[in-house]
Amino acid sequence: MDGTHTGRRRVADGRGSSGRRGPAEAPAAGSTRLLDTRRIAPGERLEVVREAVWGHVVEVELEHHLPPERVQVLLGLSRLGRVGVCSVRATATTVHRTARLARRETEPAVFLGLQVSGSSLVVQHGREAVLRPGEFAVYDTCAPYTLVNPAGIDQHFFRVPRSALGVPGAVLRDVTAVTVGADNPVAGLAARCLTGLAEDRHLRSAPTARAVEEATLSLVRAALVGHLADGTAGRDVLQESLETRITSWLDAHLGDPGLSAQRVAAAHHISVRYLYVVLARCGISLGEWVRTQRLERCRAALEDPRSRTLPIGALARGWGFTDPGHFSRSFRQAYGCTPTQWRAEHTAP
Repeated sequence: MDGTHTGRRRVADGRGSSGRRGPAEAPAAGSTRLLDTRRIAPGERLEVVREAVWGHVVEVELEHHLPPERVQVLLGLSRLGRVGVCSVRATATTVHRTARLARRETEPAVFLGLQVSGSSLVVQHGREAVLRPGEFAVYDTCAPYTLVNPAGIDQHFFRVPRSALGVPGAVLRDVTAVTVGADNPVAGLAARCLTGLAEDRHLRSAPTARAVEEATLSLVRAALVGHLADGTAGRDVLQESLETRITSWLDAHLGDPGLSAQRVAAAHHISVRYLYVVLARCGISLGEWVRTQRLERCRAALEDPRSRTLPIGALARGWGFTDPGHFSRSFRQAYGCTPTQWRAEHTAP
């Protein structure tokens, strides 16, 4: 979901009589248009749509309710850090994530579907969630699910790595295919934030992107755990997931040379002292963990033929090493040779 390819994402419905937006309208502001079936011959539409969804969204089976010549899909794609954003309008479609496809998942993620207009149905783990405008539900890519859109699709979809969401698996199972809406005091705020994220590219641009990403994930997490019957359980979930959320945040910010304990603590609304307590519980020394992870990213980049012409100093700076001498010494200590020697030994001429 990187938004750099052409030919994928956002769906047109064409239900003018229902008051919903027609197929000629563009995707939400800030989306990169990847697919518009009006420009595709009817005989090729279903395969092009399938390839677009499989290549840039998720592997699912698509059941279109109309003949190919009447199928319309308008699909836009963008992202905010770790969060993929997909805006879709389409004619009537049922989406099946089969057990076979779920078993093939190599990057566990959670999808959040936010209803823009009309209604839809999310089915997973034996539950059904009916979504109306402003409501959303989540579903796990590691388990089968079905999305039913008998009148067409008009939704924003957000794909979030499970590690970034930071909700334990057992709890995630309890909150999938649950309508998150007016009965949740945080849901309205989360829905407005998600809508803005999908429709305003400036929210996804530097230097605000990281702050917006963290705020968005925090709102979604709070809205989901708010559905747990026991309020204490909800607080426990947030506490138990803190280690995962911190390490995921660190991983996403490794390239920031200004990364510090103060910044990490502030991003998670805890004290520096408590940050060290949390990391100690999972056997992590902050400075050593960051250094080791940065070195590993540099080592992998030195082996990548695509970065062969990139100066080693620039490569190191990209992963947060501002002092070339310190980087070279650290690399030799970790891998037994200099970065130049490693590149020469591990890349083909």
